[in-house]
Amino acid sequence: MAVVVSGASGLLGSALVKALRGDGERVVTLVRREPRGDDEVFWQPAENVLDPAAIEGAEAVVHLAGAPIADRRWTPAYKRELVRSRVDSTRTLVGALRELSQPPEVLVSASGVDFYGDTGDRVVDEDTGRGEGFLADLCARWEGEAREAGSFGVRTAQLRTGLVLSGRGGALGRMLPIFRMGLGAPLGSGKQYWSWIAEDDWVGATLHILKNRDLSGPVNLTSPTPVTNAEFTRTLGKALRKGTMPMPVPAFALSLGIGEFAKEGLLSGHKILPRKLQDTGYGFAHTSLDEALRAVL
Repeated sequence: MAVVVSGASGLLGSALVKALRGDGERVVTLVRREPRGDDEVFWQPAENVLDPAAIEGAEAVVHLAGAPIADRRWTPAYKRELVRSRVDSTRTLVGALRELSQPPEVLVSASGVDFYGDTGDRVVDEDTGRGEGFLADLCARWEGEAREAGSFGVRTAQLRTGLVLSGRGGALGRMLPIFRMGLGAPLGSGKQYWSWIAEDDWVGATLHILKNRDLSGPVNLTSPTPVTNAEFTRTLGKALRKGTMPMPVPAFALSLGIGEFAKEGLLSGHKILPRKLQDTGYGFAHTSLDEALRAVL
């Protein structure tokens, strides 16, 4: 066994598994149903169920499991689910790794740029401390559980991922129907920065982290060219050859329609630079938002 992946059926997990197998790696995925072959292992992260013997011999583990942040309104119950699906699942996985006779060399675990909170137009990198808010707290707890693997000799890296551009779904997929009708518009002031990354760069950067023994701790998975929401709106409209609405969507309307997620997920700014990736020589395929959108669309 070479690489164990959780969250393999998701947007990013499926892309990463395809790339790993394309590179000739043996991949075993963690599933919450009856396994259908020897490349699947059953687990039940909420109940702390994962047989260490089933993942013995793994050289690397990539943990991407977690309930979608933006798919449902943040009721108290769903916020508990967001925490449980990330914090508890990471605890279950790390607990199983601790029991292995030979732990993997590296654990790469998902996180998000929401760790930094609303940074406005201030440029931040991996040395910047935690911000405020539910998502910042969630990311901090999530990362803390992953770092526990370092106590028994596993190199750990936390993927602080920005807005992923993919033609297969995700955040961009939710925007496209609106923009294709010519109804795209800036959100709130439109001045908040959105840090983005193309799907193939996310995959390439994750592979880079897996292979690079000098990379550990938090790693920003964003392009080096963040843009404001207003610029993102104009560029996406242009890429689709559609106009955009001249008037922004008021912040209060977003909060009424979407709830708490609007403030932290859409109206807060993240002007993030991927310093660690750049310092270790990762070469981005896409640094222009216009080119990146045209490539994924």
